[in-house]
Amino acid sequence: MPAFETSTAFFSLSLLLGFSPGPDNLFVLMQSATHGRKAGFCVVLGLCCGLLVHTAAVALGLAAVFAASPAAFTVLKFAGAAYLAYLAWQAWHAPANAKLAQQAPPMNPWRMLARGFIMNLTNPKVIFFFLAFLPQFVASGRGAVVLQLCWFGFLFILATLVSFGLITCFAAFLGARLRSSPRMQRRLHRLTAIVFAGLALRLVLAKA
Repeated sequence: MPAFETSTAFFSLSLLLGFSPGPDNLFVLMQSATHGRKAGFCVVLGLCCGLLVHTAAVALGLAAVFAASPAAFTVLKFAGAAYLAYLAWQAWHAPANAKLAQQAPPMNPWRMLARGFIMNLTNPKVIFFFLAFLPQFVASGRGAVVLQLCWFGFLFILATLVSFGLITCFAAFLGARLRSSPRMQRRLHRLTAIVFAGLALRLVLAKA
């Protein structure tokens, strides 16, 4: 298993990413503010179910790649770093809009859960982000790669439940601020860009 310090750092960074503006948490924010806390938690559970699928896919796929070719790790890490750098550029140049999203029509809890699951599962950026993010914390000699990736996937899902859960509980207050304060939006965009740029640099320097 990974070291406690590594797991703590990963969980803390996952929490930060959970609170940074993105399509999933903004979707949770708006659905919670519009449909209430119960609907928001249903969306969060749906998103986390999608993350379970992505975690399993990444763990099984990366384990085979690492075992077959060290060169594949180098190609993958530079591809992941390039993708993270692109995300950082997008976040830095993202406009501050007065209104972030349109309100969705009322839905029952099961439909909200299904919508969160489908939204996450059909987003190709999620799987690419996992490919770029999770391997950075895998250490040779700390156990099987598959188990380490599954562990970090579990921590990421737990951090998502905590961060998105808090967003759900305070959606009415946070939603009003995010929609009405371009300055706050701009600061959050800058923070997201810095996080992604740092991850890209760390991935470039990572060793197999």
